[in-house]
Amino acid sequence: MRRWHRACYDDGAGAIRPILDQPIAMKVALTSQNFKTVTGHAGKARRFLIYDLRTPCSPREIERRELPMELAFSRFAGGPHPLDDVDVIITGGAGAGFTNRLAKRGIEVVICSETDPGRAVRDYAHRTVKTLPPNKNADCD
Repeated sequence: MRRWHRACYDDGAGAIRPILDQPIAMKVALTSQNFKTVTGHAGKARRFLIYDLRTPCSPREIERRELPMELAFSRFAGGPHPLDDVDVIITGGAGAGFTNRLAKRGIEVVICSETDPGRAVRDYAHRTVKTLPPNKNADCD
């Protein structure tokens, strides 16, 4: 669910400046099987870095979640899920089925090639993330 909040932009002189009243996610999860980098296979992912974007000019990691196998989205049977409280999932790869399934839960999926979690979140918050299309050959969507 998108909420109206401050967004940021680079003023070209090296400073990050806020823009008022822009829609931005408040809580972002990144798929990270090693808790160090953004990884792919979102449907099979069980480890997530959670970032808080209430201050989008300086997002911060607030939590690490490790889910049991049965809560990986490729195996999830339905009902409430531990990631239902996030607005966005950033991942290195996902299929169209995963993206559609999460959209029905009100969660935006962003697929990107950035592997540094902090940079991926900042790029998302600053609206400069370079997105990739869903993987047509994904076996985990």
